[in-house]
Amino acid sequence: MFDYTNLTPGDVEKGIDDAISRATKMLDRIVDPETESTYQTTVLAMDEVGDLIGTAGARYGFMSYVHPDEEVRETALKGQEKLQAFGVEIIFRDDLYETIRAFSETDEAAALTGEGARALEHALRDFRRAGHGLEKEKRNALKEKAQRLSQIGIQFQSNIDNDPNRLLVERDDLAGLPDVYIDSLDTDEETGKLVVTMAYPHVVPFNKNAERRDLREELSFLYNTRAIEANQPLLAEAIRLRDESAQLLGYESFAHYNLEERMAKTPENVARFYDDLIPGLTSLGKTEMAEIAELLNADTGDSVVRTWDWNYYDTAQRKTRYGVDHYEVAKYLPLGRVLEGMFQICQEVFGLEISRVPEARAWHPDVELYQIRDSESGEILAHFYLDLFPREGKFSHAAKFPITPGRRLPDGSYQSPVCAMVANFTKPTDDAPSLLQHSEVETLFHEFGHVLHHSLGRTELAGFSGTNVERDFVEAPSQIMEHWVWRPDVLRRFARHYETDQPIPDELVDQLVAARRLNKGIFQLRQAHFGLLDAAFHAPGADKDLEAILREAHEISLMPHQEGTFFPASFGHLLGGYEASYYGYMWSEVFGDDMFSRFEDEGVTNPAVGMEYRKEVLAVGGTADAEDILRDFLGREPDNSAFLRKLGVEGTDPGSQSSNS
Repeated sequence: MFDYTNLTPGDVEKGIDDAISRATKMLDRIVDPETESTYQTTVLAMDEVGDLIGTAGARYGFMSYVHPDEEVRETALKGQEKLQAFGVEIIFRDDLYETIRAFSETDEAAALTGEGARALEHALRDFRRAGHGLEKEKRNALKEKAQRLSQIGIQFQSNIDNDPNRLLVERDDLAGLPDVYIDSLDTDEETGKLVVTMAYPHVVPFNKNAERRDLREELSFLYNTRAIEANQPLLAEAIRLRDESAQLLGYESFAHYNLEERMAKTPENVARFYDDLIPGLTSLGKTEMAEIAELLNADTGDSVVRTWDWNYYDTAQRKTRYGVDHYEVAKYLPLGRVLEGMFQICQEVFGLEISRVPEARAWHPDVELYQIRDSESGEILAHFYLDLFPREGKFSHAAKFPITPGRRLPDGSYQSPVCAMVANFTKPTDDAPSLLQHSEVETLFHEFGHVLHHSLGRTELAGFSGTNVERDFVEAPSQIMEHWVWRPDVLRRFARHYETDQPIPDELVDQLVAARRLNKGIFQLRQAHFGLLDAAFHAPGADKDLEAILREAHEISLMPHQEGTFFPASFGHLLGGYEASYYGYMWSEVFGDDMFSRFEDEGVTNPAVGMEYRKEVLAVGGTADAEDILRDFLGREPDNSAFLRKLGVEGTDPGSQSSNS
């Protein structure tokens, strides 16, 4: 394991430069006329280059998201830019393309099967999508746009992470919020007021519980204007460059270009997917919104529900209708207990042993390192870091970051995967451990689904390792993990009061689970709003009125747009790999629900089903098309019936999400 403890800016710079130097020499050997073109010297060698550059970016560039030292973060950010620029250079190299193309015409290439054949097919596809075959002038223009898009993406996320927005309040302003929340807030040195940051452990509880509607509105404004001045023009530029690039390659739009590599295949299939779901969700959402409007009107005389209202009244409904108090539930969900419970489920269902490594040698003292073993053989399969508490300059959301992919090494041994799960849960204090609201437990299980996907892949090539699957399938193995936190029999295993060690009362669990469907129509419509916004941003046309698109898409949510805000400026997914693909969250949820239906039918902790899932879904990574992976595991064509059943709505065609529709 890499030692991060004394990492300096110089180490980061040297690590990235060394990786680029080594990769350049490897690439030069691939294209050397003296090198015989074989599978090993072309396709396999390209995979090794990808592993080298990817690991350098993950090991050193990743520090831009998490390292406590600002200088290290800034150096890592520059290193990311350098690595991504190098990646652009690779895919645009004529000599590399010609070498791979020439090999593809050999008898050895024709005889390839399995991963080798798929890797060659993907390499040729990627070269085609980089413009090889176009005249030189167009290809040079395409390269310039790719380089600029790489720079924009890195700067966009950095602007979000370093945005200074915060809400300053007095203690008396925080009616409705418990002492454990208030005591977690820092004090502003200049004003002496309490600081509510834009990190979600501050924002989400405030939206759910703060009685002051004006302050919820102010917090919403601050949250949705993060990085607005810097990022709004960057987003417009990125959308324009993407469309121009797609046009150069002969695609109707960037969405058509991007979805070629996705399960959905075309924007038309995505539109049909939404058309099938939105009518039922809208009907449900309007009913839910009418109930919230009544509560709002009783309190304020206003019947127009705003974005800063619905979470607050959703929380109120859970308390009054179901007796669910988020903070009362949190007392039974200390982080340590939840982790133990999650690991126990993974041990029972997937045949794993998960244990903490005493010396993490990580980038921050809060970070812990764990290893995953196979229960039967005792083999160490993977390692992962947990970086779970907020701090200044750190990535502000929750995500899994790859560090090392799995792959077969030249000596026949296997390179064990390494990844990091980053989140921002409330940090423990001297008086209390980190207490998770149930929604945070759901987030923890979700992200750990990505960790398992990364860790349990057993592919020969790094390019297909773990989560290197279609972007609109990658969320399915994380969505499926969320189901376990809604099972009363599972929750009762690990939910114990942090002070008394008493198990969570059956009544509270039953109430929590009973409230699962509450306002799901509103929630899913908000997800559809994000997906349709993303789709419209990447529809045909280089120059778009982004403000107008935002307002139109907002209508899907059944709540009006907040004037003066432009939340896409801080919507990192739009430049973080989900551009023209945000629909994939709901799309993947459909498949996650469909896969979990096997557990529901055969036992939610059934190890036989768990091992099938591990071997037939997680282990294969990207070595097969996601639709084939699903079909093999389910033993039938995938459909959306489990998803619709969970929400209590009806669709028009259970198979309409298939890419064959």
